[in-house]
Amino acid sequence: MELPVVVGVDGSEPSFRAAEWAADEAVLHGVQLRVVHASLWERYEGAALADDVGDPSERAMAEHIVCAAAERARLRNPEAKISTAVLPEDTVTALLRAARNASVLVTGSRGRSGLTELVLGSVSLAVAAHADCPVIVLRGSHDPDTVHRRVVLGVGEPPRGMAAVRFAFEEAEVRGAELIAVRTWRRPAHETPNHPLMVGDPAHYHETRAAEILDEVLEEAEQDHPGVRLCRRTVEGTARRVLREASAMADLLVVGALRHPGHGHFGLQLGRIAYSVLHHAACPVAVVPQRA
Repeated sequence: MELPVVVGVDGSEPSFRAAEWAADEAVLHGVQLRVVHASLWERYEGAALADDVGDPSERAMAEHIVCAAAERARLRNPEAKISTAVLPEDTVTALLRAARNASVLVTGSRGRSGLTELVLGSVSLAVAAHADCPVIVLRGSHDPDTVHRRVVLGVGEPPRGMAAVRFAFEEAEVRGAELIAVRTWRRPAHETPNHPLMVGDPAHYHETRAAEILDEVLEEAEQDHPGVRLCRRTVEGTARRVLREASAMADLLVVGALRHPGHGHFGLQLGRIAYSVLHHAACPVAVVPQRA
């Protein structure tokens, strides 16, 4: 059985928009949508109290949140097959556990705090850093009705970047979208024309090497998905800037995140590029876990 798309909701408008986007994602892939909300009502209220007084306010609110999110998802895409669940855990723990049995985990960019939508919420950041499956975070400014039919892939070092490459090809294929594979390059500031590897124009060496990496990383996935329109781009500059600019005309930006077993801090689990685009991209960002 195909694993479902899971979306975490907390009653905020960004999370309801995430549920709508996740409904489209589930239908595209022909899988179920599972709408989940984390609530500690049972831990605080107790099962005995629940039996005595019926639905406590926290439980009623939790059920209302998942039902409202499911209804938004259903209105967005009536073809979606939707289930709901209230999980008796803290939010991050609940979503990470749900991710173990998900094809993709979707979250909004922030929750019910008073922070601006340009600031990524701590829950989305923690989940993107530690989930076992790809995590798609919807930026607050994203308009789901604006479709560019373009998926952008930030290409990392081979062979670690293969999981992100496969995911990007699959997403482009189901969307009928063009896949823009981007590899950035920069000439180190300390490098001189007398460097032993430099023959002719030093910049040409780095650009050529970036093109070689693109060919190496994309070859197998391109053969597996011959129907995907693929555009290779080698761009001088920082990956963070180039990918952020490319996201303005994309439906999805895909990046890999290297997992370092034994490290708990989210920065070590995401890397600078994923961390940056999660905060600043103009479109939904898919963070695909890759093992060290």
